[in-house]
Amino acid sequence: MPNFKFLKNMNMRKAIILSAMFLVVLATGCQQRRVTRIDPDRAVDLSGRWNDTDSRLVAQEMTADILSRPWLRRFENSNGRVPVLIVGEVRNRSHEHIDAETFIRNMEREFVNTGAVRLVQGAEFREQIRMERADQHEFAAPETIARWKREIGADFMLTGTMNSIVDQHRRNRIIYYQVNLELTDMETNEKVWIGEKQIKKAVSN
Repeated sequence: MPNFKFLKNMNMRKAIILSAMFLVVLATGCQQRRVTRIDPDRAVDLSGRWNDTDSRLVAQEMTADILSRPWLRRFENSNGRVPVLIVGEVRNRSHEHIDAETFIRNMEREFVNTGAVRLVQGAEFREQIRMERADQHEFAAPETIARWKREIGADFMLTGTMNSIVDQHRRNRIIYYQVNLELTDMETNEKVWIGEKQIKKAVSN
């Protein structure tokens, strides 16, 4: 003979669970996403990870340091012109997925805006430009064609690495970032400048 009291209690529990699930779905659907625009230069640290503010500030400080060192004056005095730089590979060896490309663009912008050096494209973009130049020789009007062998050679290449160390105890973390950059003479392989910048963040949950 079926236990009606047991079945009744089981049905009530199912009904309560289904009602709770319905209320959760309803509440989730009713929540509205709110987006607030903020100043792009404002420092915002939500997670403690490397962010746009870190990239911008490190690029500014390291560019200022490069341009204040003796190698620049020595080159200008010996050659009577400003040097030409190319930004090479900056490797991410940190524990995070850091877009090194953003940092490279920040460095390049700082170099160009100072006017203290000239900057040429890296290998990837150079190939795109050469393909376009080849297309011009095939299809463009003769008077508008960009000529071959007019590229500016770089005098120095900037390369570097991005590293990090995480020290964690329970819900507290110390995140340490270190960016190392080197400027190398393209002709002699001499390192003319070595720069280092550290960032240390304390994160508590």
